Amino acid sequence: MISQSSLPKASKTAPHLITLVLIAGVSAMSMNIFLPSMSSMATFFGVEYSLIQWAVSGYLALTGLLNIIIGPLSDRFGRRRVLLSSLLIFILASLGCVFSQTVETFLVFRMIQAVVASGMVLSRAILRDMVEPDQAASMIGYVTMGMALVPMLAPMLGGVLEEQFGWQASFAVMSVCGMLVLLLVYLDLGETNMRQTSSFKAQFQAYPELLRSRRFWGYSFTAGFATGAFFSFLGGAPYVGTEVFGLSPKIFGFYFGLIPFGYLIGNFITGRFAGRMGIGWMVFWGSVIAALGMGSVVLLFVAGFESAFILFLGTFFVGIGNGFVIPSATSGLLSVKPELAGSAAGLGTATMIGMGSLLSALTGAMLGPGVGAMPMILMMFVCCVLGIALARYTNSVEAVERALKS
Repeated sequence: MISQSSLPKASKTAPHLITLVLIAGVSAMSMNIFLPSMSSMATFFGVEYSLIQWAVSGYLALTGLLNIIIGPLSDRFGRRRVLLSSLLIFILASLGCVFSQTVETFLVFRMIQAVVASGMVLSRAILRDMVEPDQAASMIGYVTMGMALVPMLAPMLGGVLEEQFGWQASFAVMSVCGMLVLLLVYLDLGETNMRQTSSFKAQFQAYPELLRSRRFWGYSFTAGFATGAFFSFLGGAPYVGTEVFGLSPKIFGFYFGLIPFGYLIGNFITGRFAGRMGIGWMVFWGSVIAALGMGSVVLLFVAGFESAFILFLGTFFVGIGNGFVIPSATSGLLSVKPELAGSAAGLGTATMIGMGSLLSALTGAMLGPGVGAMPMILMMFVCCVLGIALARYTNSVEAVERALKS
């Protein structure tokens, strides 16, 4: 459990760390557990793969939009109430997906599932309610380290469920997990937002300072490009794995787990060293590691060494780099205006996921017969390189602000 001594005196309602991990984990699981089933889903509904792909890109786009709303709602009404409501809606939407008989009905319920994004946003805001920025980066690293196990294992589980029970089983599992997390939140999570705004008007009057901050946008876009690299992979990997390299759902699920496994390692390192090294250092070198990983894949594929193993090994290093970047950049953007931590988390996460959904859809659109895996690989590499540039910019802005204050 998070130490009560580390909390503000006004707050004695800290949840267990595992509660925060599972709140974020159910949100992460909903993104990718069904990926090995996408070809089967297209066959079941009698539609093209590109339409089913909206279950990923459309979901991510709506997730980004909802993040803009969820953050302010939690600043105004509290983290607990927003989480409980979101999880209840998620459970009902998951059951709707299970029983859908047309692709239109399925996609409607799939979009409603995006409300579970509150778990990813508010688990971070809850931590920022309780600890200072460098410690928050470390704690977020530990939470996302645990959370990374979910997207690492979820596609493997989804592949097994697909082969044994069909595509509906993944959505049934989502509904059960949602019920368990809802019960856990109800029992374990007290309200941590002790600075709830008195009204939306008062809240929005404080927004200009947040929106004018170059540091806030620098951290948001740095994390956005890191997320973009992953979501480009998310949008293209099911096609590349099954159609280009001919992997079975079970083998694809195993390979897919390499990028979240790398993220797990990166999160562990962040949890250990962010407090001592500083978030700027973690963000920059994480971007470099990710770029080196995908740059190596580009060079090997151009040289003719094309294989699923090389591709997914490169994404493993993207995962490590993102494990440095995302917790540290998130802590940075939350620290700009602590009383708007929920709004900052929502807007920052919306930026990340909005960029990711756009890149996911673009990557999916570029893939097709005869083009191979290169469009996805190049998209991921470009995101990593742009992440380095944004990390340098953000660090320079922070250095100037620190010098001016001194």
